[in-house]
Amino acid sequence: MTPRYDPADPTAYVRHVRSLVGDHDPLELLAHAPERVARAVAGLSEDAAREVSGPGGWSVLQIVRHLADSEIVYGYRIRLIAAADRPVIPGYDQDAWAGSLAYHRGTLADALLDYADARRVTLALLRALPADAWDRVGLHSERGEESVRDIATLLAGHDLNHEGQIARTRAVVGA
Repeated sequence: MTPRYDPADPTAYVRHVRSLVGDHDPLELLAHAPERVARAVAGLSEDAAREVSGPGGWSVLQIVRHLADSEIVYGYRIRLIAAADRPVIPGYDQDAWAGSLAYHRGTLADALLDYADARRVTLALLRALPADAWDRVGLHSERGEESVRDIATLLAGHDLNHEGQIARTRAVVGA
């Protein structure tokens, strides 16, 4: 499955996910994403959830597992920025995580619960931050300077990007 942007260009990814958010409130998008993802996978059997869309593609289960782990990564980044002065924000290899952390195992229901639980923690953190923390920045190892506000927007766009990927995967695997 071909991504909607050039994966070798970090700025293309940022532009893409920001375009998905548009002028919507990132916190509102973040708050409702687990429900949207649950609706997107509704009625999918466990077998169908494990089918990949093609070479290099991910199954719906792997996508939802990625969303759950990404929530932890983004939450860590927010904490780094809120607690330190211009910290380095490490990137990570999502494909290595998917393989090494066995994203193909477990159930879709458990993956959805993990994602929703992790999102509740992230939302509580974001809502508790003082206003000035939203403008604090860290230095992403691939994308450069990012604020907490930027990260919240990127996370909302990340959700929307993968919701589209779920729909495209379901269409390809016929589920």
